[in-house]
Amino acid sequence: MKKVAIDDFAIIKRLSDLTVSPDGQKAAFTVNVANMDKNKYENNIWLYDNGKIRRLTGGNDGRRPMWEDDENILFPSDRAGEKEKGKNLTVFNRISIYGGEAEKAFAIPLQVNNLTKYKPGKYIAACTFDNAEEEKKQEKGYTVFDELPFWFNGRGIINKLRSRLYLVDVNENTQEPLTAPLFNCNGSAYNEETETLLYWGNEFTSLDDHKCQMYIRNMATGEVTEIPVPEKLGIHSAAFTCGTVLALGTTGEKMGTSENDKVYEIDLEKLTITEIMAPDRTMSNTVGSDVHGGGRGMLARPEGWYHIETLGYKSHICLLTKEGITNLTPETSCVDAFDEKNGTLFFLGMPRNGLPELFVKKPGEEAACVSSFNADYLNEHSISDLEFFTFVDKDGVEIDCWVMKPIGHEEGKMYPGILDVHGGPRVVYGEVFFHEMQYWANEGYYVFFCNPRGGAGKGDDFADILGDNYGVRDYNDLMEFVDEVLKRYPQIDSKKLGMTGGSYGGFMANWIVGHTDRFAAVASQRSISNYLSKCLTTDIGYYHNLSAIQADPWTSFDKMWEHSPLKYADKAVTPTLFIQSDEDYRCWMGDAIQMLQALLMHGVPAKMCLFHGENHELSRNGKPKNRVGRLDEITKWMDTYCK
Repeated sequence: MKKVAIDDFAIIKRLSDLTVSPDGQKAAFTVNVANMDKNKYENNIWLYDNGKIRRLTGGNDGRRPMWEDDENILFPSDRAGEKEKGKNLTVFNRISIYGGEAEKAFAIPLQVNNLTKYKPGKYIAACTFDNAEEEKKQEKGYTVFDELPFWFNGRGIINKLRSRLYLVDVNENTQEPLTAPLFNCNGSAYNEETETLLYWGNEFTSLDDHKCQMYIRNMATGEVTEIPVPEKLGIHSAAFTCGTVLALGTTGEKMGTSENDKVYEIDLEKLTITEIMAPDRTMSNTVGSDVHGGGRGMLARPEGWYHIETLGYKSHICLLTKEGITNLTPETSCVDAFDEKNGTLFFLGMPRNGLPELFVKKPGEEAACVSSFNADYLNEHSISDLEFFTFVDKDGVEIDCWVMKPIGHEEGKMYPGILDVHGGPRVVYGEVFFHEMQYWANEGYYVFFCNPRGGAGKGDDFADILGDNYGVRDYNDLMEFVDEVLKRYPQIDSKKLGMTGGSYGGFMANWIVGHTDRFAAVASQRSISNYLSKCLTTDIGYYHNLSAIQADPWTSFDKMWEHSPLKYADKAVTPTLFIQSDEDYRCWMGDAIQMLQALLMHGVPAKMCLFHGENHELSRNGKPKNRVGRLDEITKWMDTYCK
């Protein structure tokens, strides 16, 4: 068997953008692989047809397929280089499922993010609109920031940018704006039978305060009516289903921005929004992995609202109706994206300790895997099993846990170990393939991880680490988990323990070095050290971080400092590596720099690797060579202090 190598993520195929043909017989999806030589990712559209799978595009630029009819697929790609620098233009190509080269179908002089069919040749398009476009044409030597948020992770500078809806006629080459220039559309739903467009978001000039506004538009007459949204209610999604309109949203009164969605019914005649259900469930896929795909996570049908849910440490396709929620795929481990036609579910997912594949679930049958994109890899490489157990913490809460033994494990031999802490914190570890963990197991480490309080999948009470509980309940769970692992696995050398984590896991890494000396080495990735600075520099800091800590710098300075790892940096002794990206606007590099300087000032071995041109997604979607560099630096740091 081959060892899992540091760059194996490049040969693992990731699947995304699944969409089923109108007749329900075929499915198109994107296959993504890394090209290490060119240091980039390549995408092609593949087709599932009558039990067979074949590649449809060959230009390495095929993604986001959209069925035009049962025989033709549209996808965005500027193959002829029509888009000039700085010019808004989205070119769509058409390719027949029966073969032949893709040809240009039409071009829209806008930055199109999503298309919804309206009528033949007409679409409702969600586009990025720049309110400062004319000013930016002056090519000044500086950038203007005058609103919040002014940047956003993965998107860059977003000052004065809005998501705007247009009615696009590709035959007449016309684009009619449907929303105001400063209105930021967070989502929309279209009812073909009634020609009704429902959309929601908010209009702001300097501060996006997330106050929700909702409208309905009669597409036939152009009449627009506002639906009054109750104060503090934020609508996250809405759909025409079950003979009515259902919406998911929260008021944040219990858990702030981390609260699970409630279900609301919208009466389009009375223009009222009424709460009908509070299921306290995580209605999205939050199972983490560094080889995930992605795509559609919600789909409205007359019979109900299909969606992905995280239940415990697994994600499933569920059906929401006014009567309740039904789990349709209880046998699955992780669902990344799905589509449905005529009662048959098509989905992209990862089986237990497995890699992405395409599955089909017909009515009354269990899901069947119909692809083998990554089967050879799993068969040819040494994959460490996931050993699952639970323990009850000192507060009486059950915690889900896993341990991976080193490949070639020998009884009686002592081994180093690595504790890995997930981000979020409202995500979970599940039983899916994690490349970095498998690599460490192949390099002779025990790898162990758990889902402490603060995570998703078990309701708001389990997730509650807000305010005074931040860095307390979660930290205690993690330390008790390490104790439990050492008790159950005496071959782990307690003097040779490493710890790593990113984002929230980076917060915990920084918190750990100031609160315990039990680890021989720590690798802190895209981390948080100072909530006083983070809340005033990052894209979500000004609202999400204030909600998490339940404090602000003016009325509760001491509380914010109390929960900032930087306060305890003078107590640290653990050698600490910082992994940071200079375009990470979610966990801005200022926090890592502060923690690095504090440790060096107090004589602690520490260094930072600052990756240029990368953002918060370095470990999952960063440039292939930078992903290798990141994992190599972490592993060498662990080898230095733990072996």
